[in-house]
Amino acid sequence: MVCGLGSLGQHCVANLKPFDVGITAVELAPPTLWEIKTLPDQLDQLVIGDCRQAEILEQAGVKHCRAILLVTANEQTNLEAALTARVLNPAIRLVVRSDKQNLNELLAQQLDNFVAFEPTQLAAPAFALAALGEELLGFFSIGTDQFRIRKQTITPDHRWCNQRSIHEIDTCQRRVLRHIRADLVDLYPDAQIPLLDNPQSPSAQFYRWLPNAQIRSGDVVVTVEAERVEAAPLYPLPPRPWQRRRQKWGARAWRQRLRDRTRVWQGLLQWWRASYGQHIHRVAWLCALTVLILCLGGTVLMTLTDLTPSLADGFYTTVVLLLGGYGDIFGQIDLEVPLPWWLRLFSLGLTLAGTAFIGVLYALLTEKLLTLKFHFLTRRPPVPEQEHVVVMSLGRVGRGVVQLLQGLKQPVVGLTRQALTPDTLPEVPLIAGTIDDGFERSHLARAKSVVAVGEDEMQNLELGLMAHRANPNCRLIIRTYDQIFTDKVAHLFPYAQVLCASALSAEAFTGAAFGENMVSLFQLYHQTVLVTQFVVEAEDTLKDLMLADMAYGYGVVPILYQRHPAPPVMMPSEEIRLKMGDRVVVLATIRGLRRIEQGNLALKQWQIQVDQAFSEDAEFEGASELARLSGCAIGEARQFMTQLPGVFPHRLYRHQALGLVRVLTKARVQAKILPLEDRYSPNRS
Repeated sequence: MVCGLGSLGQHCVANLKPFDVGITAVELAPPTLWEIKTLPDQLDQLVIGDCRQAEILEQAGVKHCRAILLVTANEQTNLEAALTARVLNPAIRLVVRSDKQNLNELLAQQLDNFVAFEPTQLAAPAFALAALGEELLGFFSIGTDQFRIRKQTITPDHRWCNQRSIHEIDTCQRRVLRHIRADLVDLYPDAQIPLLDNPQSPSAQFYRWLPNAQIRSGDVVVTVEAERVEAAPLYPLPPRPWQRRRQKWGARAWRQRLRDRTRVWQGLLQWWRASYGQHIHRVAWLCALTVLILCLGGTVLMTLTDLTPSLADGFYTTVVLLLGGYGDIFGQIDLEVPLPWWLRLFSLGLTLAGTAFIGVLYALLTEKLLTLKFHFLTRRPPVPEQEHVVVMSLGRVGRGVVQLLQGLKQPVVGLTRQALTPDTLPEVPLIAGTIDDGFERSHLARAKSVVAVGEDEMQNLELGLMAHRANPNCRLIIRTYDQIFTDKVAHLFPYAQVLCASALSAEAFTGAAFGENMVSLFQLYHQTVLVTQFVVEAEDTLKDLMLADMAYGYGVVPILYQRHPAPPVMMPSEEIRLKMGDRVVVLATIRGLRRIEQGNLALKQWQIQVDQAFSEDAEFEGASELARLSGCAIGEARQFMTQLPGVFPHRLYRHQALGLVRVLTKARVQAKILPLEDRYSPNRS
């Protein structure tokens, strides 16, 4: 059931239909605009009414629904309707459009089978990545693991060129997503490259290449690369005993260095040179040193001239003079023995020096207070001069784009008509004012990309065209809401990359309707790729499958696997067999998710012909590799290896079969792959 037939709701219906499920829609009023013309025919039922009312949901058949997508423009309506649907059907899956993150988390903890998304948050990474160019296509994090989708055009001096096959660059931290031969790159548009290498692949994106293919100059290789970022401890750990001894010896070493006068003098000189440019600090230290010398000298003189009976009294008298007490000491007493004139003059000098020192101390304190005050009003960094990204309009999507670009260490500047508060994106240069002034101050003529992501799609188009006129060489990304408008703009202005926020996020809502958790999404060759997390359940289509079967049979790319309580594994091995409770994260298109939902595995059309093993050890190891990579019983594999030559009876996917032949060859077992139909061909050699 889909509640709300706005742009997002209509795209959700269009994405749900290929799953061969019945779809009922609830809308407050009959839709006046269908962005997808065939959409009314795809609905099994359309109910007009308020989805918050129980009788409307009952009329739509909520008690018999497996999932309900609440995607109206009103967040409160969505949440109220979600609670009503759960009361009527305790087992229904709730997929809610909501930006109330705290409330969403609380509801997810209290309600089972509940997930909430905000379309703007889902779409922001796509806009940010589109601004970076073609090299970085995706970026997302799963726990402490960070993943990047990179596109590389192989040059003659690249380390892979003529040196590596595709399977050789697959590592524990990298997987190949696409390999496009140089002769196809210029002949076909990105989205229409034919399945020449591997037409049996169930995916239009993945496994279209052959793993044994050599990487040549001009080829395009798209990979997903992982990096684990270890979390720092929340609190510093106490020092170990040997660390305490090291600290102790360090203190001794420092005392030893203090005895070396040359090093002390050199250290003072270095400190003095390092303080160059901080004149107030130099003056403060000079004044403090001067006052200390005067204090010591005054104490000695006061005692030697019998003005004070002891050193302590001399010290206190000197301090009083330094604090401006000349009149208090010499103006109120009648001395029996006249003091030398030079001592009176020295005392007056103490008072003047002390007064000057207090003035310097006040200046230093004032500077510190002003620095502390302006720390909260820190000036923003300067606007980049060139090769930066200009983000126009800093609403929720704009701020999300800026934050993502910041995280990727990309120079960025934001344009807004109204000034923002100092705590909004404090480390990003922002320009507030008119558009013409903003264009000039943002150095737009030398910018790498311009992203127009305001709330008004017509204004986004206007700003985008103005930016293209000012800088025809920049990448232009325009945010739209209506698919019809999107198609027209993309057709008329081919230099612009026009992204419909509803179309981008609708696939995530669709996948979530079937129980999957959407982590992120990105665009790959004009198709949305969803980063999807599965937890294997008892009646799941993934249970007892090998990761190789999941990958090549459904056309998805596993990038993370975890069996509790073990830590997660990045780029897991193909021979892992999924058990109930296992967690696996994959890259998948909506087509791949549909296959998983329906249990529609592609046919295995390849087999292995094993001719001979060159030793007993090779025969033993070959049987182990057959069992490990094909999933058959070890006894069956050993029995087969004793009857060579022969064709291994288990069918495999092409990538799986090629990998098995490579492993057998390393084990000194002669083998080759052959298509299933070749077994019965009379002309087979």
